[in-house]
Amino acid sequence: MKSSRRNTTIRPVLALLAILPLSISLAFAQDDKTHSAAELKYQAGGSPLASEPMHQNINPKAPPMTKAEFESGKQIYFQRCAGCHGVLRKGATGKALTPDITLDKGTDYLKVFINYGSPAGMPNWGTSGDLSDKEVDLMARYIQQEPPVPPEFSIKDMEATWKEVIPVAKRPTKKMNNYNIANIFSTTLRDSGEVALIDGDTKKIINIVKTGYAVHISRTSASGRYLFVIGRDARINLIDLWMEKPDTVAEMKVGLEARSVETSKFKGYEDKYAIAGDYWPPQFVIMEGDTLKPLKIVSTRGMTVDNEYHPEPRVASIVASHYRPEFVVSAKETGKIMLVDYKDINNLKTTTLDAAKFLHDGGLDSTGRYFLVAANASNKIAVVDTKEDKMAAIVNVGKTPHPGRGANFIHPKFGPVWATSHLGDETISMIGTDPVKHKAQAWKVVDSIKGQGGGSLFIKTHPKSRNLWVDTPLNPDTKLSQSIAVFDIDHFEKGYVTLPIAEWAGLGEGAKRIVQPEYNKAGDEVWFSVWSAKDKESAIVVVDDKTRKLKAVIKDPKLITPTGKFNINNTQHDIY
Repeated sequence: MKSSRRNTTIRPVLALLAILPLSISLAFAQDDKTHSAAELKYQAGGSPLASEPMHQNINPKAPPMTKAEFESGKQIYFQRCAGCHGVLRKGATGKALTPDITLDKGTDYLKVFINYGSPAGMPNWGTSGDLSDKEVDLMARYIQQEPPVPPEFSIKDMEATWKEVIPVAKRPTKKMNNYNIANIFSTTLRDSGEVALIDGDTKKIINIVKTGYAVHISRTSASGRYLFVIGRDARINLIDLWMEKPDTVAEMKVGLEARSVETSKFKGYEDKYAIAGDYWPPQFVIMEGDTLKPLKIVSTRGMTVDNEYHPEPRVASIVASHYRPEFVVSAKETGKIMLVDYKDINNLKTTTLDAAKFLHDGGLDSTGRYFLVAANASNKIAVVDTKEDKMAAIVNVGKTPHPGRGANFIHPKFGPVWATSHLGDETISMIGTDPVKHKAQAWKVVDSIKGQGGGSLFIKTHPKSRNLWVDTPLNPDTKLSQSIAVFDIDHFEKGYVTLPIAEWAGLGEGAKRIVQPEYNKAGDEVWFSVWSAKDKESAIVVVDDKTRKLKAVIKDPKLITPTGKFNINNTQHDIY
């Protein structure tokens, strides 16, 4: 009888314990929207801020933490969590985790949440084995503390890092090499903190240039002479392609974490200015285009499109207008786009447009007039008319669009379109971009087709090609992440053909994710990065665009984790 009564008492407790993880995770769910494994993998990238010194703010209501514990918690947070929840824990893709919220939940509640995750997309850090029980407990206490604030970064701070390696007066006055500069590929070597300059004609490495960590993008100056690359650690390298051996002529840190750089392209301002956008501090800086000397800093802190103040709007992407002397700057968290007039740097004029959250990457249409940028958390594409300085449209697309620069082509039925693939689903959305001759199709999704799967980062074609290439490097299925899907633009109804790029590379063990198709200048070759771990062999695979057959494999021990590739001519002229 005693045994029976004891079991009767225990059963409800066990039942409660069984449902507790689910109930807690549901409490943190965001409108019951789930995130795919690809989206989580994309957002969970580490931040350079993990190594920055920050003051520990003691909150008397929070559970105690030693200085060493706080430092460990900070390291884990910036390596795993800041991409979703923000530097100041105010929320972005993930919910806010500030003490006014977390203190009420308590340590035990938060431990279950961190351990088991949530249906809204919070990873199960504990049960997955990514965090130990001790680390789960540590993080539950850490997020109840006041968020540490990284230091700001002023022009004085920038000037302290500024190096004019070769002054303008001592640089070449004419091209000093025999390279076909227009067909050079600036290739990010993510984990070695370098870019490889590869000759597109000979497929040989010209130079390996030491840069910031995990270069996010390479941009070419309007003249085609200078190459700007920016690392996630906010270091910019200015590379002179006229030198006998192209190399860095100036460098500078513009902040503590960054993603975007661009150069002035409007007639009369070619190569005059450069601009870089920071993740931290939330600001952008305008510099001299041939020296990187900092001239002007502008903060992006302010109101969101929902009319709430946000202290941390990260600058996600920047393009240069061809119709006005302006930079088009996208602020991720506010969902706002700033059109920055650089005619008069001392009296800067900015037009601010309301788009949608959270802005990320994008590119120009085939005419160069319209800028299409992904608001990926809103599943929308915002369209900016850079000639009229106004919003042209906000278009609903698939789940978590991630176009890179997107792809422009003539659809056989609907005329000129710009296309994006998606992180969150397998669709490719095509938006009409001709409001004159195809007015009925303009700024609408005129066609949607299915690719291999979600987890796509880049989509690519070329004006001289009728192929559309779509990668899936973040798809959890290795068959998809190690191959590429290619469509015949004139016959979308036939579906895609899969090419085994990783297999063609002939590598040993490794992830071998296929990322970022990039065309050569002529538009008859497509280059793919075969991206493995830092300690594994990687490669570049070159495919003949017409035959879709293997043309070349570029291997070298120095090609460590190649990811983005930027052809000089195509980047210079915004061809994609």
